[in-house]
Amino acid sequence: MSLTGTPFFLTALVLLIVAVVLPLGVWGRISGPPLVRTLARLLMLLFAQVTAITVVFVLVNNANNLYDNWGDLLGTDNHVQVAKDLGPDGMGGQKIKNEPKQIQNFRPADDPRMGPGVKMTDLNGRISGVSGEVYVWLPPQYDDPAYRHKKFPVVEVLPGYPGSAKAWFGALHVGEQLRPLMQRGEIKPFILVAPRTTILTGADTGCANIPGKVNADSWLTVDVRQMVIDNFRAGDKAHSWSLAGYSAGAHCAAKLALAHPDRYRAAVAMSGYNDPKLEPDSLAGKDPKLRAENNPLNILKGANAAGHPPRTALYVSGAAGDGYQAGIGLKQLAKRPTTVTVQLIPSNAGGHTTAVWRTQVPEIFRWLGREVRA
Repeated sequence: MSLTGTPFFLTALVLLIVAVVLPLGVWGRISGPPLVRTLARLLMLLFAQVTAITVVFVLVNNANNLYDNWGDLLGTDNHVQVAKDLGPDGMGGQKIKNEPKQIQNFRPADDPRMGPGVKMTDLNGRISGVSGEVYVWLPPQYDDPAYRHKKFPVVEVLPGYPGSAKAWFGALHVGEQLRPLMQRGEIKPFILVAPRTTILTGADTGCANIPGKVNADSWLTVDVRQMVIDNFRAGDKAHSWSLAGYSAGAHCAAKLALAHPDRYRAAVAMSGYNDPKLEPDSLAGKDPKLRAENNPLNILKGANAAGHPPRTALYVSGAAGDGYQAGIGLKQLAKRPTTVTVQLIPSNAGGHTTAVWRTQVPEIFRWLGREVRA
């Protein structure tokens, strides 16, 4: 039974009702020795508590898209085939232009809560050695005959940790919000791409390449990116590509855009952080060298010191103590052509929640529309 499906929710709800009604009906009718009666009543109370917790968990999980399936929740899925040392560029000496196109079979998304128009495929990353599902949403103009020869800009959308690739479509309603705005011409039409980011059991990869463990950076910035270019009318230059994320996904978006200005022109980071150690389960945060290398501040400092400030535009939003200071730190370091826009979110806006990030969707895509082109 699917973790996120309606049948599981209804089953949990029915069991909760049974757990509440059962003691009312049999509490005083239990016979036997005192020890047996006490044990039976304790089991009924325990059953009621477990079913109540299960219903709350299902409601929270469905609302925030934290775990996709039982494998994610229990840590039994393996999405890493191999994790070679791919070097500083994350390519391992290979050239994308020399690789044949990776044509994928797409099917409708398996979760109706993601809204109409979302397609999915199972991708085996040829460079990264990572495998996982990737969701793609095409703008309303994509199938319009007037646009049949036009390429579209792309935004890779990244969830927090734990988080599902479905989250932007399910919890943030990005497709539902953007479709009418794109149809009216208020927002530029984008292809949206949501790749799996939960790759290792019980750990946040920090979207980093860690030889021997995972090549999460190359999965997102090489394999997923090239697959979209191979299968859709997507721009293939850096000025056509951007990233957007919240929480841990915000950290990833800013870091990847600054580290790969040859692949991305812009990034949106909502309620994120610079130091990967601020995520307790971050693999990058637990190693001093990786911690330094994967801090966007250090990436920007290094590029500035080398005389090559990245041609990257960042939009960083957050409340005080929840992303705002991270944005200010980046803004203070930015040198042309790097630009950083920082937006303060009121402390009473709703906290570190999908409700806060959902309300920002129209504005961040208006900003992206000004920074990227096909």
